[in-house]
Amino acid sequence: MTETRHIRIFDTTLRDGEQSPGASMNLTEKMEIAQALVDLGVDVIEAGFPIASPGDFASVGEIARTVRGATVCGLARCSEADIDRAWEALKQAERPRIHVFLATSAIHREFKLRMTREEIIRRAVAGVKRAVQYCDDVEFSPEDAARTEHDFLCEVVEAAIAAGATTVNIPDTVGYTTPAEMGSCIAMLKNRVPNIDRAVISVHCHNDLGLAVANSLAAVENGAGQIECTINGIGERAGNCSLEEIVMAMKTRHDRFGCDTKINTRRLVPTSRLVSTITGLQVQRNKAVVGRNAFAHEAGIHQDGMLKERTTYEIMRPEDVGFARTDLVLGKHSGRAALNDRVRALGFHLTGEQLQRLFDEFKELADKKKEIYDGDIVALVDQQLLGIASGEWQLAAFEAACGTGRTPRAKLTLRRGEQEFTEELATGDGPIDAAFFVVEKITGVKLSCRAFEARSTSIGRDAQAEATLEVEHQGATYRGRGVSTDTVEATVKAILNAVNRITMTKQ
Repeated sequence: MTETRHIRIFDTTLRDGEQSPGASMNLTEKMEIAQALVDLGVDVIEAGFPIASPGDFASVGEIARTVRGATVCGLARCSEADIDRAWEALKQAERPRIHVFLATSAIHREFKLRMTREEIIRRAVAGVKRAVQYCDDVEFSPEDAARTEHDFLCEVVEAAIAAGATTVNIPDTVGYTTPAEMGSCIAMLKNRVPNIDRAVISVHCHNDLGLAVANSLAAVENGAGQIECTINGIGERAGNCSLEEIVMAMKTRHDRFGCDTKINTRRLVPTSRLVSTITGLQVQRNKAVVGRNAFAHEAGIHQDGMLKERTTYEIMRPEDVGFARTDLVLGKHSGRAALNDRVRALGFHLTGEQLQRLFDEFKELADKKKEIYDGDIVALVDQQLLGIASGEWQLAAFEAACGTGRTPRAKLTLRRGEQEFTEELATGDGPIDAAFFVVEKITGVKLSCRAFEARSTSIGRDAQAEATLEVEHQGATYRGRGVSTDTVEATVKAILNAVNRITMTKQ
């Protein structure tokens, strides 16, 4: 029997994933995701690009200091300043890795770098050697490798390994290649690079043509030992290889790939929800593995088959990826133990203090609606974990009115510390627009709404509404999120959540 190969999972949600438009995160949010990735079982966390900004440097440094159980990686160009900065951020990590990169394709050489092949090899070797002076775990990426001439790619990879690279990553930077091409490229490197056995081959596939997962699987079939991916497939442009999809493809088709990972697949759905909540990038309902419809069966012939034998139409069990098998309904008579049991079944781990605050909010919600579903609980947990309900400005009370032929009106009472501020305005195109004007008047923070969405967190007419929005303030973009059984109240909370993010950045 063929021995099972271990495939390393390199998660770049905090680096490449954050490059999704509107998906930037603050330090607290990055720390939450980093810990969730450790709980998930990823091998490597690419925490950021330390030289890119002071915020990136600080977040990589904090993750390196506090995260245990995974390699923490920082990205750097092949320049001394980048590499030195990366090490300064990573030096307290339990297992640090410096990831250096340099473009190699003809189009990048000519138009971006304006460098010859010989210059690129010298720069790549110098970058790897400098990184090796700091730590033993060094990864090298020839950017746009999928469009690089094979002879030159072999030459660069061999030189990087000789200089000390322990992982060589083959990126499909613009999502251009196909599975057959990616597979043959990895096989070619295995056959032609004489020192290839001294390094792990990695791939980093973008999804511009919807082929990132397929290309990554083709690489695995041909000898790659590491997959670079992100939660929910977020990232530049059309995103990256989706972690949950690549992991479950290898697990479900173990007969084909003969590979395993360290991923605790029951944490996939909770981690997906966390990243979606933090980034504001909603997961499409029909997304593979973690979408709300991934295990839904509506067609009669499918339902009939499922009742007779589950495997007729399900190749994975929902509980194996973190979906609850039943949507247990809780109510106002449910106790703290029942709530805690449900929270743990949904994949969350709360401290005693967090659980108590959650229980208090759960009781308040139970007085407003008869039945509380998993989606309601997840929304409440998110507020606890991410501090959505905290901040300088809090909603104390609100009134809103509108109607055909009437000017919308909003009256808000906001609390800041021990002080309360009340304003009422009749203006705008609706109660939400009016609420924006009132919040601006009380807080003094001018906002321009760029995106707004409201959706139900569960089922029923009394379901909680989850409002998410994106606002612009002084040229910068901020997200806000709020939850309530009243859609307008949820929106006001989302506006205040965005205002609190703005005020935090100015302190």
